Amino acid sequence: MKIRIGDELLTEHIRVRIRVDFRGESKTGRFFFGGKSKELVAETMREQQVALLRNVPLQGIIIEDIDLSLDIYTVSEENGRRHHDEVAYAPIILTLRVENIDDLLPFLVKPEFRKIEFLSPENISLHRLDMERLLFRLSQSFQQELRLLEQKYSR
Repeated sequence: MKIRIGDELLTEHIRVRIRVDFRGESKTGRFFFGGKSKELVAETMREQQVALLRNVPLQGIIIEDIDLSLDIYTVSEENGRRHHDEVAYAPIILTLRVENIDDLLPFLVKPEFRKIEFLSPENISLHRLDMERLLFRLSQSFQQELRLLEQKYSR
C-alpha cells in the first residue's frame, strides 16, 4: 500500500484487527456415550482453525497476534419453526499486517467473520484501478464461497 504524506510516497503495510467466531452445535453420540457439547465443538473448531493459521502461510498476510482470551458464549437461535436451538461460538481476534487491502478478502467472505478494525494507516486512498481490482476479487471470493457452500449442502 502506498501512502502519500506531503510530497513523499511511502510504502506501508495495513494493520487490521479481525474478529471471527467459530460455531459449535452439540452432537449426539451413538447409543449412550460419545456425544459432544456445543461448547466443546466450538472450542475444537477454534483450536483447529488456530492451528491452520499458525502453520499454513497466507500470501501477503503476516499474522502478528492471535488472541484466544475471549470466552465461549451461547446464543439461542430459531431454526425456522418454533424451535430454538442453543449454539455456542468460540471467538478469535486476529491482528494482521497485509500488503494490499484485497488480501483480506479470504477472511471477510467467511460466515465466521464478525468485525474488522483498521489500526493503521489512518487514511487510505485507492486509485480507480485498485478499487476495480478490489471489487473484482471480492466478487470472485464471494462466488467461490457460494460454490463451496452449495457443494457442502448438496451432499
